[in-house]
Amino acid sequence: MAGIIYQLLASSTLLSLGLFHLICTARNFLKSPQSYSAKPFHPFPFSPNLRLKHLPLYLLFLCLFIAFLHQSFASSDPDPLVKGRTPVYQFITLNSAAVLFLFFLVSLSFLISETTSLLPFPPDLFFAFGSALFFLHYSVSESAASVQMSDLQAKCDSVYARVSALASLMCLILACQPKLFVAEVGLGAAICLQGLWVLQTGLSLYVDAFIPEGCHKLLDVVSGVEGSTKCELDESRLRAVAILDLVFVVHVTFVVIIVMVTYALVAKTVGMKRLGSYEALPAIVADNNHIQMKALTGTQA
Repeated sequence: MAGIIYQLLASSTLLSLGLFHLICTARNFLKSPQSYSAKPFHPFPFSPNLRLKHLPLYLLFLCLFIAFLHQSFASSDPDPLVKGRTPVYQFITLNSAAVLFLFFLVSLSFLISETTSLLPFPPDLFFAFGSALFFLHYSVSESAASVQMSDLQAKCDSVYARVSALASLMCLILACQPKLFVAEVGLGAAICLQGLWVLQTGLSLYVDAFIPEGCHKLLDVVSGVEGSTKCELDESRLRAVAILDLVFVVHVTFVVIIVMVTYALVAKTVGMKRLGSYEALPAIVADNNHIQMKALTGTQA
């Protein structure tokens, strides 16, 4: 029960963060396309209070701290389904806790940089930090997948690692090209996809109705620790992996729809300001006509 609750909390946090980033990114771009530049984190745009301006960042601190504590305490639980048994599982969860703590430190340094002059770091440096941390998360998730005896858990960790690699690539692009709007949208979409896949992982591992046919939870594992779902036959295992691949494509489609709907709603609310607007064209034409009339008058004279 604790596993699915943690997955729901992590999923809702990532989805909210990704959607908030998409909305703020589209809003900043549509308000001023010429001066647009990507930001590692957007302040809350609808609050005149300076303290509430960084409310999303404070909530992110809280969620990262809870996730860090969960991974730290989980490292003390035994897991007989991991290759190498409990010691390997302990190191895997401690690696995850360390990565979460690094995300917490980078987020804290960003808040200090935004509110004080102690850390005057440029935004592209924070994108570089984010790229390194997402790549580290990718490496940790791949390592966790390689030692899992549960086929479903290994597949879920492997897919999650690839999404983290995508987020790392988007951060690296933004560190080099901060005015690339598509890359920042891709980063927000990758975070949303992470949230959806965390939810799918929790459902596939802990909820009986979503466990693929031919797979089941092992009742001899205490309190349903990570990797407590097993497929007995190779046919069932391959079928479960194929189902997860299909579900991942569905989640990607859903994220694409979220991006399009979000951009359309923000564009309708803010109003689109395109580059190369033709609003000044009538005045230019009038000036040209005036110049031509003066030249014609001078010629006749």
